[in-house]
This record gives sequence, structure tokens and C-alpha cells, in this order.
Amino acid sequence: MCRPPRRRRPPTTMSSTLSPTDFDSLEIQGQYSDINNRWDLPDSDWDNDSSSARLFERSRIKALADEREAVQKKTFTKWVNSHLARVTCRVGDLYSDLRDGRNLLRLLEVLSGETLPKPTKGRMRIHCLENVDKALQFLKEQKVHLENMGSHDIVDGNHRLTLGLVWTIILRFQIQDISVETEDNKEKKSAKDALLLWCQMKTAGYPNVNVHNFTTSWRDGLAFNAIVHKHRPDLLDFESLRKCNAHYNLQNAFNLAEKELGLTKLLDPEDVNVDQPDEKSIITYVATYYHYFSKMKALAVEGKRIGKVLDHAMEAERLVEKYESLASELLQWIEQTIVTLNDRQLANSLSGVQNQLQSFNSYRTVEKPPKFTEKGNLEVLLFTIQSKLRANNQKVYTPREGRLISDINKAWERLEKAEHERELALRTELIRQEKLEQLAARFDRKAAMRETWLGENQRLVSQDNFGLELAAVEAAVRKHEAIETDIVAYSGRVQAVDAVAAELAAERYHDIKRIAARQDNVARLWDFLRQMVAARRERLLLNLELQKVFQDLLYLMDWMEEMKGRLQSHDLGKHLAGVEDLLQLHELVEADIAVQAERVRAVSASALRFCDPGKEYKPCDPQLVSERVASLEQSYEALCELAAARRARLEESRRLWRFLWEVGEAEAWVREQQHLLASAETGRDLTGVLRLLNKHTALRGEMSGRRGPLKLTLEQGQQLVAEGHPGASQAAARMAELQAQWERLEALAEERAQRLAQAASLYQFQADANDMEAWLVDALRLVSSPELGHDEFSTQALARQHRALEEEIRSHRPALDALREQAAALPPALSCTPEVQGRVPSLERHYEELQARAGERARALEAALALYTMLSEAGACGLWVEEKEQWLNGLALPERLEDLEVVQQRFETLEPEMNALAARISAVNDIAEQLLKANPPGKDSIVNTQKQLNHRWQQFRTLADGKKAALTSALSIQNYHLECTETQAWMREKTKVIESTQGLGNDLAGVLALQRKLAGTERDLEAIAARVGELTREANALAAGHPAQAPAIHARLGEVQAGWEDLRATMRRREESLGEARRLQDFLRSLDDFQAWLGRTQTSVASEEGPATLPEAEALLAQHAALRGEVERARGEYSRLRALGEEVTRDQADPQCLFLRQRLEALGTGWEELGRMWESRQGRLAQAHGFQGFLRDARQAEGVLSSQEYVLSHTEMPGTLQAADAAIKKLEDFMSTMDANGERIRGLLEAGRQLVSGGNIHAEKIQEKADSIERRYDEDSGYMGALVGK
Repeated sequence: MCRPPRRRRPPTTMSSTLSPTDFDSLEIQGQYSDINNRWDLPDSDWDNDSSSARLFERSRIKALADEREAVQKKTFTKWVNSHLARVTCRVGDLYSDLRDGRNLLRLLEVLSGETLPKPTKGRMRIHCLENVDKALQFLKEQKVHLENMGSHDIVDGNHRLTLGLVWTIILRFQIQDISVETEDNKEKKSAKDALLLWCQMKTAGYPNVNVHNFTTSWRDGLAFNAIVHKHRPDLLDFESLRKCNAHYNLQNAFNLAEKELGLTKLLDPEDVNVDQPDEKSIITYVATYYHYFSKMKALAVEGKRIGKVLDHAMEAERLVEKYESLASELLQWIEQTIVTLNDRQLANSLSGVQNQLQSFNSYRTVEKPPKFTEKGNLEVLLFTIQSKLRANNQKVYTPREGRLISDINKAWERLEKAEHERELALRTELIRQEKLEQLAARFDRKAAMRETWLGENQRLVSQDNFGLELAAVEAAVRKHEAIETDIVAYSGRVQAVDAVAAELAAERYHDIKRIAARQDNVARLWDFLRQMVAARRERLLLNLELQKVFQDLLYLMDWMEEMKGRLQSHDLGKHLAGVEDLLQLHELVEADIAVQAERVRAVSASALRFCDPGKEYKPCDPQLVSERVASLEQSYEALCELAAARRARLEESRRLWRFLWEVGEAEAWVREQQHLLASAETGRDLTGVLRLLNKHTALRGEMSGRRGPLKLTLEQGQQLVAEGHPGASQAAARMAELQAQWERLEALAEERAQRLAQAASLYQFQADANDMEAWLVDALRLVSSPELGHDEFSTQALARQHRALEEEIRSHRPALDALREQAAALPPALSCTPEVQGRVPSLERHYEELQARAGERARALEAALALYTMLSEAGACGLWVEEKEQWLNGLALPERLEDLEVVQQRFETLEPEMNALAARISAVNDIAEQLLKANPPGKDSIVNTQKQLNHRWQQFRTLADGKKAALTSALSIQNYHLECTETQAWMREKTKVIESTQGLGNDLAGVLALQRKLAGTERDLEAIAARVGELTREANALAAGHPAQAPAIHARLGEVQAGWEDLRATMRRREESLGEARRLQDFLRSLDDFQAWLGRTQTSVASEEGPATLPEAEALLAQHAALRGEVERARGEYSRLRALGEEVTRDQADPQCLFLRQRLEALGTGWEELGRMWESRQGRLAQAHGFQGFLRDARQAEGVLSSQEYVLSHTEMPGTLQAADAAIKKLEDFMSTMDANGERIRGLLEAGRQLVSGGNIHAEKIQEKADSIERRYDEDSGYMGALVGK
């Protein structure tokens, strides 16, 4: 048996499509999960309920689950062994014997009849996982859905998932293919439902047998006995069985099935005779009954078929004539009835519709049922005709167009649709007429009530009694509003009458004229009442409005008399605040007057409306109203004139007092600021002078802000003087004094700013110099430290600190330069002081000293860090070598293959570790060499450490290589023995397969069956031959390398070769015994091989792979041409097979020959299709080759253009005559090169246009690339012309 390579198959994934049994598999796996998950609850869930009843229930459920699992395990184990018996194999424990995957692969091979990948040799977990993976992958290819199941679950012996896997296999290979039609042939069921239907059909009519499930229906054993008795009544007396004796019934059925039918006894009576038998176990066992009796039934039916052919043919012809006649008559009746039912001329009265509905019910109960029976008889008759013809292998009768059952069914559906619509129309019309009668009665009641109410309210609103006082009129208004509210509320009831009448009219009520007349009467009464109410409301509102106008006139006259007394006062204020208060009071008075103006106009307009002679109704005398309005308007005009005169006097007084107040405020502020600016204080340090500068800047800003308001104040004073105001002299004197004080303030501010700026420059220089000096002292202290660290970590920390310090030193150089500039910018009086003159040179000397010491410390830290790094790495490498030497010295090679593979895995992990260590040792040697070049004080210590580390490393490498060679040798011998064992087992298996073909005949059917049996065997023999050759070469190599074990190696090889010779002899004997079938078998084998070659060649020719480069295109073209040669060489074989096939199938009518003839026709179609596919692919590859060639030339052209563009963009104009001559010569050479390249580019563009015009599949890309190159070439040419012109 060939040993497959050791590799892990990817985890099984969920298939995107579900097979017919996948839903059953999901359901079963879910049930297994539910059973097991009941006991996986957290402890808290169990502790929450401590009642004895609950605990008993839980224990009972767990016991039932365990019992069911045990029954399933026993049943599935027997089922698996019944199939593994064909390959002389069995399992003892289902959970443990399926863990290595070998038995699982054998089981799937037996069930499917296909050859699965060979199991991986070895007993390690990884080998078991790979074998189970192969089985799960095969199930996936068979469209079997496996949810939440992986190879590790089976290898770990998971009970639930192992049982679920076996059940899934049973569903796929035993139950999925079961299909049974119902007794009325209207539905076809499959899988589990089909099996249950089959059991129900077979047990129908047996007393006390009612199969409705796969659990309790089988508990008494009568169902099993009924199935056996149905097919083999000679084996048992069913009448003698009693329902109460379940154990005997079960035992009797199981024993008969095992002894008489050869069915394995998967169940025991005690497994079924329980309260709730296991469904899956019973399904598995019942499926064996189905498959056995289905085969028996097929053989029995075949014998009866021939004798009934002639009778069926004559009977079928008579039945066809009867069918044609009955179908025509039925279709004619259906069409006539549909026309009648589609008539929608219904009566428009309740009694008429009731009569039509009674006639329709008579049709449904009297006329239609016989026709429905006739339709069913027609379907039965056609089915009988077709069944008889099909059973007699005659052409199935198909009625002509228009007489098909589907046509009759469609016509009947149209009849039922018309009937249904007719019934709906009649019943809808009946309901409508009943509703209309009820609606008309309700309309009469509502109309009578509305007419009575409207008459009473018309009498009420016809009276006018409003009164002559405002209070009386307002009371009349409220009473009228109450009447209107009642009328508005009643409008909904009047509208309800209209709605009922409209609904009757919309529904075409037969007495609609009477309804419409009464509706018009109610509407007329309602409109008249609303007109009367509206007219009375207008009269009432006019009276109310007149009384309100008279009241407003009286109020306004009183208010105007009061305002005249206040406006005639002579008080104009004694100061600004007093004038402002008087103005505010006057504004309030004016606001009240303005507000009352609108009210006066409104009252006048309202009153004058009652003087209009055009109105018929006048609630008062118009002359009285006119007199009162004129008096009101005269009083309001006099009041407005008094208010304007008083405002003018108050405004003049406010202007004078405001000017005097603003001048006083400005003088006070100027005097205060003059006092502050006269101070000689400039601060004691930088902070003080900066504070004073900020204050002075704020003062200047405040002066700028006050300059504008001061100017406005002076302009106001000048305006008072120019206008000759009574206080003009006082205003002129105050203006002159204010201007003189402001000019003095500006002079003081300028002097103060100069003094503060000089002091700030001096203090800033001193502060910066002090900061620089303090930093230099701290930095010199740090770089002068002798500390270099005591190990690698501390030295690295010091080095990082020193690098930061060096960066800080470089960053302070600009600050020192800035100090020098500050000193030079000081005034001469300050720059000549001792603290300024010598300060900058001193700081520069300290800075140079700091730079020198920092460089010395950096070099010292680098040397110390390199030394510590080398010593640390050397120590770590030495520790690793010591640890691995101890492991290798104590390692003893085991004898078992599994243990050897574990050791090999450890060696495989050791090799990358050694590579990493070698790199580290090389780094240590590099560091040591660098240190030795600097001649450090500890030179001898460095040399000794380096030599010791290299010596130990060489010793360890020698030890590891020796151990690895010994391990490889032991592994090769163990693998050789294991491969010999598996090869021998493989050869024994193939010998049994060859011997199992002895019972096949020599006809075509037998040869086909033989071919199916031996096709896989021949391929396996080729693989076995190759494997034996490999074992021979391996044995010779091992014997040469291990002389001590050579006899055992050659002895094992001899056993393998002897088994191989026996297998070949068995195969030759079988081939010799075939006789005349040999020629047929050779033809079928050749046909299979040629069809396989044709499929592979079509797949290769149909490839959509496109070349990405020109070499790939040339390679694909060469490969395609070679494929054409191969096709031409196969043409003779094709002709030979067609001729031989015609000879074999000539004058043959059996199904196998017909199938072979179809294969030959498909072969011819495939051969012709291959030629067309080759031509199509040749055209695509030729276009792709042209495209890739164009791309190659385009890339070269783009490179040339890029070079030209670079030269043109970097060409500079010469500055001398000599340089100009050289440039002209160089430009001429470049132009010659461009012309030569231009020819190539134009040729490329022409080739691209030819490809585009030839309809190349990449025409768009070619055109785009050609346009890009042409554009760049034109740009270069234009730039070149411009350059030549320059």
C-alpha cells in the first residue's frame, strides 16, 4: 500500500450546499447535543432546586440518555461490522476503533464503492487526525453536511460526535437514496419520510399494526413481523402472534430476518421493548429490510412484465379512443358553463338577487358534481393508459394539444375561478341590497327628527330684544352665542342625513327619488335657519359696538385734560442729571400721547361708521355721533402742540450741561496721569521694568482711546460758542485750559518710554548671562564625571544620558550668539560697565571647555558598552551550549517508530535554534575584533573569552551532527519495515478484490460490471509496482549503509516481492479466464482512457489563462502547438474506437448497448468540440502574443523617451563661444539619435494601429499606450525644435 506523505489536512469546513439528508443530520446532531448538554449545566443551576422530585427527574433523564446511547452504540457497531465483513475487518469498540481513521476509511470505501486515499501509516495522534480528515473530506465531497465536527473530536473518542458521524453516514448511504411515491402518485417522498411511508404501505391492513413513527410503533414487534409476512408469507403465521407477547414477537422477527433473509441482527428484543425505543437504531435496522425487499421485488416484477405486453397494447388503444371522446365532451361543457358564470347582469333588488343565488346553488349541487367525477375518471384513465404502455415498453401516449390533462385542469381551474367569482358577486350583491334596505329605513328616521328641530329653532331666532345699555347688550350677545353653538353642534346631524342619502345614491338604491326629495327639504330648512341666525348676530354686534365707542370717547376726553396741566410746567433742570430726569419723564408723556393717537383715530373711525347713510339698520342718531368725534379730535391736536414746545426747551438745557460735565471729567483724568508720568522710578530688576513697561503701554493705549472723545467734546463747545448759547463764554474758557493740559501730558509720556526701554535692555542681558553661566557649570560637572557603569545596562543608560546632554550643548550655541548681539546693542553708557564688557568672553571660554570634555566622555562610554555587550553575549551563548550538550549526551535512541519521530521533531526544532546561536556568536567575534583594534587594558581577557566560546561551539556542532545521523539511520529502517507491512496488506486486499470478480459473465453487461470492478484495481497495481520498486531501491541502500541488519532487510523485501508475484499471477489468471470478453474489456478500457484523455485535453484547451509577459505568451503558444500535435496523434485511436464501437453495438438493443452507443456519440461530439476549442484558444493566444510584443516594444520606447526627456530638461545654455560649439555638436549627435529612435517609435505606433484595426481583445489598452507614446514623442520633438531655435 502506497504511503501518502505526512501532512495535516485542513479542518473540514461547512459545505455551501446541503444534500437531502443534511437536514436530518443537523437534527440528529442537535438531539445528541441536547442530550449531552443536559449534564453540562453549571453547579449553581443544580443547587437552586433541592426538591427530591426534581432530583429524581434529573437522574431518570440521565439514565434514559445513557441507555439510549448504549443502544445506539451497539446497533451502530453491528451495522458497521456487517459492512466491514466484506473486507474481513470488524470493530470491537465503536469509540476507540474509529479513532485512528483506518476503519472509517474502509467503511466509506465499502459503502460508496469508490477508492479513497490510503490511510497514513503510523499510530501517532497526527496520523490519526490525518486519516479522519481524509474520511471527513470524502463526506464533504459527497455533499454531506457536518456541523461543529472536526477530526480531533473523533480521535479524542467523543461519544456524542462519534455516534453522530456514524448516523450521518447511515443517512447518506442507506437512507438518502430511498424514494417512495404515495398511493395516489401525487407526491414522491425520500429519505426518512419515504422509509416511514414504505413501512406504512407494507403494514396496511395488518391488525394491531399502526406505524406512525420509528419509536413506539415498533415496540410490540408486530410491525417487523408484518413486513416479513408481507413479502414472505411462507416464513411465519402472522395470525398466531399476540400484541401482548412483545418479546417473543421481536425475537421471532429478528431470528427469521437473520436466518432466512441473511439480515444482520442489529437489535435485541430488550432494545426495542422499552417505553421509548431509540429512533435511529430502529431506522438503521428497518432500512436493511427495505433494501433487501426492494431487490426481491424488482426481480419478481421483471418476470411478469413480458406476458402482459400484448394485452396491455390492445387495451391501451381502446382506452385512448375513450379518453379522446370524454375529454372533448368535458371541455365543451366547461367552456359553455364559464360563459354563463361570467355574466354579471345581476338584479337590482333584494328579492331578485336571492332568486339568482338559489339558481347558482342548484348548479353546484346538481350539475357540477357529475362533471367533477368525470374529470377524475379522465385522469385515472390517462394514467392507466400511460402506465400500461410504459409497462409494455411502448411509446407513452400523449394526448394531442388541447386534450391534455393539464389542458383539462387549466380549463377546470378557469371554471372554478369563474364559479368562485360568480358566488362572490352574488353574495356581495345580496349583502349590498340588505344593507341598502336598512340604510333607507335609518334615513327616514333621521330626516323626521331633523325637520322637527329646525322648525322650533326658526321661531326662536326671529325675535330682537337687545336693550339700551352696554351690560344689557353684552348679555344678549352671550345668549345669542349659546344659540349659535347649539346650531353648529347640530350641523353634524344634518350632514349625517346627507351622508346616508349620498351612500344610497352611490349604491344605486331603487327608491332613490323619494330619498332625494326628503333630503332637499331638510337642506332647505337648515339653510334658512342659518341665514336667520347670521342676520340676528349682525344686528346684535352693531349695538354692542356702538355702546363701546361711546364709552371710549368719554375716557379719552378725561385723559387729555389731565395731560395739558403737566405740559405747561416751567422747570428746565439745575444740572445734567436733573435735565436728564425731566427728559425721561417727557418721553414717557410723549409715548402716552403717541399711543393714544392710534386709539383716537380708531375710536373716531369706529364712531363714524354709524353715520353711513347707506346702511339700512342704524342703532343710534348719526348727528350725535358726529359732534362727539369732532370735539375729541380738536382736544388731541392742542395736546400735541404743547408737548413739542416743552421738548425743545429741555434739549437746549441738556446740551450745555453735558459739555461742562465732559470737560470736567477730561481735566481730572489728565491731571492724574501727569502725576504718574513725572515719577523717576525704572525698576530694580527685569521683572520690575517689564511691569512698568506694560503699565506705560497700557497708558499710551488709554491716551489713544481718549483722544477721539476729547476732540468731539471740543467740537461741541465750539458749536455752542458759534450758536451764541447763553453759556458760550464759560464754554470757551474751559476749552482753552483743557487743550494746554493735554499737550503737556503727551510730552511726559514720551520721556518716560525712553527711560524704561534702556533699563529693560540692561536687565534682560544680565538675566540671560546668569542663566547661561549656571547651565555651563552644571554641564561641566556632568561631563567631568568618571562613572562609566558596571554592566551593559548601566552603561547604556549613561550613554543615553550623555547623548541627550550633547544635544543640549549644541542647542545652547544660538543662545550664546544672541548674548553677544544683546551686549553690542546696549547704549554706550551701559555697555562700558565692567559687568557687561567681560561677561560674554568668559561664557565663550567655558562653552569651548564643555565641548571638549563631552567628546572625551562619549568615546569612553562607547568602549565600555562594547566590552560589556561582548561579555554578556558570550555568557548567554555558553549557557545555551552547556544545556543542549547535557541533553544530547543523555539522549538514547528508542526502538519504536513513534518515539523516534518525537526525537526527530525535537531535532527539527533544535536546528533553527543553532542557526540563531551561530549568528550571535559571529556578532560576539565582530565586537571582540573591534575592541582588540583599540588595544584596551583587558585585552587578554577578551581574547580568552573569544577562543573559549568558539571552541565549545565547534564541539557542540560535532556532537549534534553525530546524533542526527544516528537518528536518521534508525528512522529509515523503521519506516522501511512499516512500508513493507502496509504494502503486503494492500496486495492481499487487491487479491481479494480480483477473486471477487469470478462470478461475472461474458456479455456486455457482465463486462461493464467487470470493468467497474477491475478499473480501480489496475490503477492500484501500477501504484503497487512502483511501490515495490521503491522498496527495492530503499532496501539496497539500507543494506549498504547498515551491514549488520542487511539479512533482515533483504528477508522482508523477499516477502514483499513474493506477495507481488502472487498478485500478478492472480491478475493474469483472471485475465486469461475472460476468454472472448477480453476483447470487449480492452475496448472499454481504451474507451475509458480515451475519454479521460479527451476530458483532460478539453480542460487544458478551455483554460482562460492569459500570459502576463512575452516569454509566457511564446511558451503558451508553443504548448498549444504541442497540444495540437498530440490531438493529431490521437486521431487514429479515435477512428479505431469509433469503428470498434459500431461493430460491438451493431444490431444490439439491450440497455447496456444503448448506453454504450450514447457514449460513442458523446465521444464524437467531444472530439469535434475539441477542434473548435483549439482554434478559439489559438486565436486568443495569438492576439495575446501580439499584445505582449507591443507592450515590450512600448516599454523600450518609453525608456528611450524618458532618456530624451531627461537630456532635454537638463540642457543648459552655454556661456562662452567654445562652450557653444561643444553644445551644438552634442545637440547634433542627440538629434541624429532622436531621428533613429523616431523611426522605431513610428513603427511601433503603426504596429499598434494594425493590432487595433485587427480587433485585438486588448485594443483599448493598446490604443491608450500608443496615444501616450505618440503624445510624449510630439512633446519631445516640439521641445527639441524650440531648443534648436535658441
